[in-house]
Amino acid sequence: MPTTVPRPGAPLPAGTQAIGQALAGSEPLVALTQRLRASQARLDAVLPLLAPAMRPHVKAGPIDETGWTLLATNSAVSAKLRQMLPAMEAHLRTCGWPGPPVRVKMLSPG
Repeated sequence: MPTTVPRPGAPLPAGTQAIGQALAGSEPLVALTQRLRASQARLDAVLPLLAPAMRPHVKAGPIDETGWTLLATNSAVSAKLRQMLPAMEAHLRTCGWPGPPVRVKMLSPG
């Protein structure tokens, strides 16, 4: 039997929760959501430091107590980001984020 997708605003079937309710009711999901927001906020802070042509090739990656990862879509962007690490970390400190250190990784193709 094919699965139907409810239209936005339609009542949910019995026994189901809206995604916001499910996220808010789970401590691990709340923590994950907070880390995703923190990572994106850091990316938003450093994007103005990057050349406009580079910006679409940089994504916010995981953040934890050991570091924050910037994901680059190609080796040229990755190399440039590594050169910029001291400036980005200094900028993050001025924005109120003294750590953890920034890492750069390449996104896997595909």
